[in-house]
Amino acid sequence: MTILREKLAKYDEPQKAKAAGIYPYFREIESDQDTEVLINGKKILMFGSNAYLGLTNHPKVKQAAIDAIKKYGTGCAGSRFLNGTLDIHVDLERRLAEFVGKEEAITFSTGFQVNAGVISCLTGREDFIIWDELDHASIIAGMRMSFSTKLKYKHNDMDSLEKQLRKCEPGKVKLIVVDGVFSMEGDIANLPEIVRLAKEYDASVMVDEAHGIGVLGNQGRGTCEHFGVTGDVDLIMGTFSKSFASLGGFIASDSDTINYLRHHARTYIFSASITPASVAAANAALDIMLTEPERIEHLWKLTDYALNGFRNMGCEIGNTTTPIIPLFIRDNNLTFTIVRELFEAGIFINPVVSPAVPSQDTLIRFSLMATHTFEQLDYALDAIRRVFKNHNLIS
Repeated sequence: MTILREKLAKYDEPQKAKAAGIYPYFREIESDQDTEVLINGKKILMFGSNAYLGLTNHPKVKQAAIDAIKKYGTGCAGSRFLNGTLDIHVDLERRLAEFVGKEEAITFSTGFQVNAGVISCLTGREDFIIWDELDHASIIAGMRMSFSTKLKYKHNDMDSLEKQLRKCEPGKVKLIVVDGVFSMEGDIANLPEIVRLAKEYDASVMVDEAHGIGVLGNQGRGTCEHFGVTGDVDLIMGTFSKSFASLGGFIASDSDTINYLRHHARTYIFSASITPASVAAANAALDIMLTEPERIEHLWKLTDYALNGFRNMGCEIGNTTTPIIPLFIRDNNLTFTIVRELFEAGIFINPVVSPAVPSQDTLIRFSLMATHTFEQLDYALDAIRRVFKNHNLIS
């Protein structure tokens, strides 16, 4: 056995969890990603999906993907830079830029590639990237590939952000990168104050709207629109794997910035182009987002109902105000145990444990879709109440 294999063989946390019967990952779903899924032949209510608008099974979205495959095939066999640009790529990019209020946009094969490619090439050795400590892993990956100085500020703490901005040299590029909606905690970035500080310290702002688009703002245009700061935010990033019911991502900005990224972002230049089916599905989802506002309205009715239900139950849910609801457990093994017991009760919910979060902040992530019913939500609330009570998490 090589030294590398000896090192890797020492990692046995999954094996321990499996032996204890509490391993919660890679559960095989045998049906479409809907409010109810089939696992091992059993119907399970899905409260662990990021499909906030519930469009993954929408007939128009599926038909658009099928039609695109019939016309363009299954892939582009190359990068956008060379042979992988289709007319539907350009059309979607134009619509996305208009949707989020920017001059231009470009699409990437995944949302992770957007952050990894964009953040890593925007700033140089003498520049600064300032980031919220709870930013998504893809933002951290992009920063790790950058030669710039990285400065972390406390979560949503504007005094901490200002202290970091004061450390930056005048005349150097300063890029603040932040999630619009934080993916695990469900709270919203204080964008008005971030924008104010950016202006004061001559910094630029990039907002990751992965969990904001389709949820916040007029017609689901995101956190920036929600706060009315779109014109003051320099770059807006989004993903297709949430509300757009597809796979991929985009970055939108002014024409000069997009021109630079189009020729420098390595995850864009050296990755195969987003597939025709994914483009068409995202485009159809955008149509529905614009024409069916009742979906977002129902999502928020469900969200308010769920937030009140968990608060009345006595659950610790932090500062969330969105369809992402963290239920703090603060113990790794207990988190796994509760996920298993809820699964046995017919509820699919996701664990978030260390090292994804500090061990004292472990939680289960309860997320809603616009296609959930109040009856399904009531069932889930009752099941969670019973399980939490059995473990003395609520009185």
